[in-house]
Amino acid sequence: MSSLNRRYAVTLPGPIGGHAPPAVVVVHATDAVGPGGTLVWENADGDLRVEIFGEVATVLTAPAGVLPHPCLQAVPLP
Repeated sequence: MSSLNRRYAVTLPGPIGGHAPPAVVVVHATDAVGPGGTLVWENADGDLRVEIFGEVATVLTAPAGVLPHPCLQAVPLP
């Protein structure tokens, strides 16, 4: 399967002390290359952009209201 057809599920933790469950966001590959030299992946809204190394997503931009986390779990989807 081509990396351009792949999707990943990225887990965004809930707010600290909020006792909210994490949110899972699906991201897909773009044509952009990030600062780490790999493809940039983004969600359908385009407000979450990450680079993925193995199963770690490094956040480039995050939606408003999401606390910045340097890295998140990324799981490949079928």
